[in-house]
Amino acid sequence: MTIGFSSRVLVSACALGVAGVLMITPAAAGPRTGATVPQPSVLYRSGTQVRPLPGAPEVPDVSALSWLVADAGTGDVLAAHDAHRKLPPASTLKTLFALTVLPTLPGGIQHTVRAEELAGVGEGSSLVGVEEGHTYRVADLWRGVFLSSGNDAVHVLASLNGGWHTTVTRMQAKARDLGARDTHVVSPDGYDAPDQVSSAYDLAVFGRAGLRNPDFARYCSTASAQFPGEAGTFGIENTNRLLTGEDGVARYPGLIGIKNGYTSEAGNTLVAAARRGGRTLVVTVMNPQEDGGLTVYEEARGLLDWGFGAAGRVEPVGSLDGLRSAARPSAAAAVAAAATTGQDGESDWPDTGVIAGAAGLGAGALVLALRGKSGRASRD
Repeated sequence: MTIGFSSRVLVSACALGVAGVLMITPAAAGPRTGATVPQPSVLYRSGTQVRPLPGAPEVPDVSALSWLVADAGTGDVLAAHDAHRKLPPASTLKTLFALTVLPTLPGGIQHTVRAEELAGVGEGSSLVGVEEGHTYRVADLWRGVFLSSGNDAVHVLASLNGGWHTTVTRMQAKARDLGARDTHVVSPDGYDAPDQVSSAYDLAVFGRAGLRNPDFARYCSTASAQFPGEAGTFGIENTNRLLTGEDGVARYPGLIGIKNGYTSEAGNTLVAAARRGGRTLVVTVMNPQEDGGLTVYEEARGLLDWGFGAAGRVEPVGSLDGLRSAARPSAAAAVAAAATTGQDGESDWPDTGVIAGAAGLGAGALVLALRGKSGRASRD
């Protein structure tokens, strides 16, 4: 469904209202007081893991093969089912793609698409409508990734990032740096590929990390936008029904967004985050077994409702920081993690001073390099 709007991107109200709280700092996941977090091995157990205290609500009946509910601020996992089960992720893998590539590609870069950059887009892929010979801003391409799940936009951005295989390598390294050990990247767009897997745990890690990047948070919470076409622009709408309220799925109050996906092998997948009463939760739902493509949204809704009701009434069963390396990040990793807003010339998010300057060093080099140049039955 496409709807015409003004040329300025329409950002969901929740994105603007929670801009400050989306930038969850690493300090929020630091040493805890109070309840002791169990060792990560608890989340490797099969079945549902939850440690209720008196008065805790019952975990809802969920048909998904794997799911997880976590506090995005502390990293506490409140409950999970087969959290480390390795499954095809579909387009939820684009969260890792964005975490890896966003810091290196400032949104204001202008790029004219070449034919070779669109080669290899999988048959039946979801597309935003990127066309050879057309000039796009990188920010437009990112909207195509987050809203339309456009594999064509992913291919172009991966080309700008050094190529398809380079992007795969960098995504894999990023996953390991975040402690996401279940993920094996083959196709950065999430298109079904042999041995490409992730897990509810890893996808929650990616979603939580994304909320710390204001550009990621802004893109993933955008409900509608204008995309460049041959005759002006045309409207695109986020395919996350919990965000837009389309197809009979009621919008979820306080939803921040993140990413949904579907392929024939993965089924429906979803990483979603919402904020209520000063608390932000992130949930992952992978491949519901009940009929209907909209089940993934209703099961995520039930898990979010449960998580907000259970906060303070359950002991954590693990942590999204539980598998992170204790080693100090490299200088390159620190610069990548410091990427901030203002890069696409439209952001009105807070400036972050020195951090933005560090990110700008790498971004500036990329801009100069770019200026030196002229110029499957799956859906996701």
